[in-house]
Amino acid sequence: MRIALFSTCIVDAMYPKVALATVRVLERLGHEVVFPTGQGCCSQMHVNSGYLADALPVVRNHVKAFSTADYDVAVAPSGSCVASLGHQQPMVARVGGDELLAKQAAEVAENTYELSQLLVDVLGITDAAEQLGSYFPHSVTYHPSCHGMRLLRLGDRQQDLISSVEGIDFRPLPDAEECCGFGGTFSMKNADVSGAMVEEKIGNITTTGAQACTGGDASCLLHIGGAMSRRTVEVRTVHFAEILASTRENPLDITGPLELSIPAPAKGSAR
Repeated sequence: MRIALFSTCIVDAMYPKVALATVRVLERLGHEVVFPTGQGCCSQMHVNSGYLADALPVVRNHVKAFSTADYDVAVAPSGSCVASLGHQQPMVARVGGDELLAKQAAEVAENTYELSQLLVDVLGITDAAEQLGSYFPHSVTYHPSCHGMRLLRLGDRQQDLISSVEGIDFRPLPDAEECCGFGGTFSMKNADVSGAMVEEKIGNITTTGAQACTGGDASCLLHIGGAMSRRTVEVRTVHFAEILASTRENPLDITGPLELSIPAPAKGSAR
């Protein structure tokens, strides 16, 4: 299968190795991954701040990039951005008076999957150890992001994949369904409320005794990880794509900067 990668802004700018991990996992399954040129933001931050007119050219750019590329399905390592494609982009186009763009945006969104959706629903991956060779011998807890839960209705897809990784010590997170307080521009416009929310999230994370907190949205992990760093909490944050990409031959090192943690595959080793 030919799979188009939508890297998303925050992954591209802050966590490029999450995109690389996504590619590694899909290539390990024998699929070809392509990167549509010209792609950029999904327009989520514009829409959430009420700037629909400014969001319109951003939507138009995304639709153009993914409508003109040659692929079977598209994937993004972000429930938030995938949710934005279907939940917001057609609406932005309609408000802007462009019904054709709204139709095209809906078509692109319908063919774009969050990573766990693609792996479980399309590619039939249910056992990461057996089918992906994933290996991560660390204790891990999991934060399910709001958009993934409430808009995409991912259910336990991410958690089940993480739990099936060889060597992992999975520890359930108390009140996991509670928001971490990020919410994009919400964390800047409502800093005190956001800070109180992430404080509660960190308290629940530390009660698990896990070495790392994982999830499917780099934005939430950035928020949680930054808050833990400021409080000198010794728990790392890592995207679940990196955990799935980790193997015995090429393990994910959680002792250094995680966004730079996946080395180039050794010659002749598993990707």
